[in-house]
Amino acid sequence: MNAIEIKELSKSYGNFKLEELNIELPGGCILGLIGENGAGKSTTIKLILGLLKRDSGSIKILGRDNLKENRLMKEDVGTVFDEVGIPDCLDARKIEKVMRRTFKRWNTDEYNALLKRFSVPTNRPFGKLSRGMKMKVGIAAALSHNAKLLLLDEATSGLDPVARDEFLDILNDFTRSEEHSVLISSHIVSDLEKICDYIAFLHNGKLLLFEEKDVLLSEYGIIHCPEQTLSELSKSAVICKKVSSYGAEAIVRRSEIPHSAEISPVTIEELFVCMAKEGAQ
Repeated sequence: MNAIEIKELSKSYGNFKLEELNIELPGGCILGLIGENGAGKSTTIKLILGLLKRDSGSIKILGRDNLKENRLMKEDVGTVFDEVGIPDCLDARKIEKVMRRTFKRWNTDEYNALLKRFSVPTNRPFGKLSRGMKMKVGIAAALSHNAKLLLLDEATSGLDPVARDEFLDILNDFTRSEEHSVLISSHIVSDLEKICDYIAFLHNGKLLLFEEKDVLLSEYGIIHCPEQTLSELSKSAVICKKVSSYGAEAIVRRSEIPHSAEISPVTIEELFVCMAKEGAQ
């Protein structure tokens, strides 16, 4: 069963429009949502959660319509936003008491173990914690009520490199079960490249690309060559290019490049920046 099924999803407000979004996230997988500020990442996650009303299209979460069965989703979906949203006066122990009364499947031992793993002080009010520590508390809470789906909007924001790496390991462990899935947005594209099975590129409310990560990395590459050589390639082969006095560099479709050409690997970040620039033209 797919954890998320989004079909022809559209939403307009102000000058922004999310246009006919189509995404499917299979169970047991991690989807990375990539895009600039204002691309529609947070809007998409809020639409999934039913915090915004869609204009058209459909959203299913774990096989259920996200609006018709929104209350049932609470137990099965764990969330962490860029702003965690916990009252400043509560410390980690008081937060646990609130969560224990909120979620039927709340696991106190798991919560305490994660706080210890993240070195979170349990007697300090939430408002007195650093941004990174606040994110750690939010992550611990999201992972401690036996959710089947995690929706994480910039959840690694504020975490130091060691904590980010540890969190990514936790997500990998979480999705070892086919019943567990993750949708995560992040500006730190290198993090998503490490763990994601699927990648979705959003740009100005439009889905530029949605594909398995390994397929993307095998389909695209980078070539360095004289400008004349680049001009001899088919237009469809070249996604974007940079030309200087030293020659040309281009991100290309491997299948449309001569076998004799030397092609270097491309990163997900390089590919997204390239496609976003092309999409802006």
